[in-house]
Amino acid sequence: MIDGIDVRKTSIVVETVHHEGGPRVAEPLRLASAAAVIRNPFAGRYEPDLLEFQTELRSLGAVLATELVDLLDTKNVQAYGKGAIVGVAGELEHGALWHEAGGWAMREALGDPKAIVPSTKVVAATGYRLLIPLHHIEAAYVRSHFNTIEVGIQDAPRPDEILYALAMATGGRVHARAGGLSAAEISVHDGNR
Repeated sequence: MIDGIDVRKTSIVVETVHHEGGPRVAEPLRLASAAAVIRNPFAGRYEPDLLEFQTELRSLGAVLATELVDLLDTKNVQAYGKGAIVGVAGELEHGALWHEAGGWAMREALGDPKAIVPSTKVVAATGYRLLIPLHHIEAAYVRSHFNTIEVGIQDAPRPDEILYALAMATGGRVHARAGGLSAAEISVHDGNR
């Protein structure tokens, strides 16, 4: 249990990318995700007011965000994203609760970066794999940091569960060369540019 949230299991996954077919990079890219599988308190029924549960999810977000920054080190994190997989006895709106709770937690853990936290959510069967979008934490238009990380757990979510996940990365794609705004060119500090 995390502050009243029934957690069945958690998972942390780290990918280390040394190259993508080009030359090896001096500093490998690290992408990490932290996920929690929880009981869905609304499975099988319609609940008109979800806001109290959304607030309760902040504690879960804080735990997952802290695990990621402890793993990668706050000063190294350059990209982030979040996602949810809702079991088939739930509804998409149960995943949408993670927008505020997960996003708030990552911003808090990283010192309040400016860019919106990209997100995705689905209602799906057990074992579904979700691609969480990532982008730069200070400017969403930094094209080199557009990336994804795959999240999923073989036995989750069960129909009456939700898998909530946060993701962070230490940089952009290792061989990024598609142009656009670079991290060094961030100047407006509005979360976009």
